[in-house]
Amino acid sequence: MSQNSHAHDHGHHHGGHQASHGSMKSYMTGFILSVILTAIPFWMVMTGAIENKALLAGAVMAIGAVQIVVHMIYFLHMNTKSEGGWTIMALIFTVIIVVIALSGSLWVMHHLNTNMMPMGAETMRNMP
Repeated sequence: MSQNSHAHDHGHHHGGHQASHGSMKSYMTGFILSVILTAIPFWMVMTGAIENKALLAGAVMAIGAVQIVVHMIYFLHMNTKSEGGWTIMALIFTVIIVVIALSGSLWVMHHLNTNMMPMGAETMRNMP
């Protein structure tokens, strides 16, 4: 009988992992921050608040990165305590891989663009 109750109890334990579930207050905080972080770039683009296109794109991407962090904290409940810190380690590894892939792709595309032979209308007419 004790083995059955132990097996039954073991099925309901999560191996000592403390699952952190959000409260209504934390969900509302995350929602409000998400709305604000969506409205600001929308306003910047629609009103032309920043004339420099590169600076505008950088600002929109920076606010997008902040919004990703807000989503991870308030909706995915990622912190250093959950899963013994492995979720943060997995996140850091993922970010490193994404940065390497994106920067490498941009580097390759930039060098392809600068090193390609220019092909104007005159060159096109002389092609066989």
